[in-house]
Amino acid sequence: MSSYLELSSAKLREFEGCVNWMYRDTAGKVTVGVGLMLPDAAAACALPFVAGGGPVGPEQIAEEFDRVGALPLGKLPGFYKAVTSPELTQQVIDEKLNSILAEFEATLRAKLPGYDRMPDGVKMALLDMAYNLGPAGLLTGYPHMLNAIETGSWSQAAAECTREGISAARNSWTRAQFLSTVVDSIRAEARAEVRAEVKAIEKAPASWFGKLRKLLFGK
Repeated sequence: MSSYLELSSAKLREFEGCVNWMYRDTAGKVTVGVGLMLPDAAAACALPFVAGGGPVGPEQIAEEFDRVGALPLGKLPGFYKAVTSPELTQQVIDEKLNSILAEFEATLRAKLPGYDRMPDGVKMALLDMAYNLGPAGLLTGYPHMLNAIETGSWSQAAAECTREGISAARNSWTRAQFLSTVVDSIRAEARAEVRAEVKAIEKAPASWFGKLRKLLFGK
């Protein structure tokens, strides 16, 4: 079974896409990999881009950053790719994504009491929001949701997690992670009640079973 971090990584690829070359996202920011926004050319130069089977120098990377940044926004990622565009390997993209998730989770663990005891669905919802908004955006922009999480009010957290500027499908998925915790809690309570009833029956005197048999089968 996949861990919640593996599931989070897969969902981020689905929601953010995975592009090996630089492009402009819906906000016009130069981006690469799994929604990794590059604030400036220096950030791009810090990544190990390759072209033609070999490494690319910082000058070519900076030129590509400037070229992409000057193109019209609102286009699909393929629009921004040129024959000479440097790219990141899939291994580098995967490593970068996992590194960011680990970094963001460390921040959430430090800022949210009891993070490690939270259900996996809640962790996945929080990681998706942190990746999309940045940890600071999550921790300062959703006080009602965070208060609900602190008290274990998962349905209230689901009602407070909606973000602007993302797809309805992504918002629905995030809500579903909180609500799945509600369902799991109900199931756990139901299982506990069944176990208690079974134990009560097992402890009942043997004559009780005789009476029940006679009542049901007449003998």
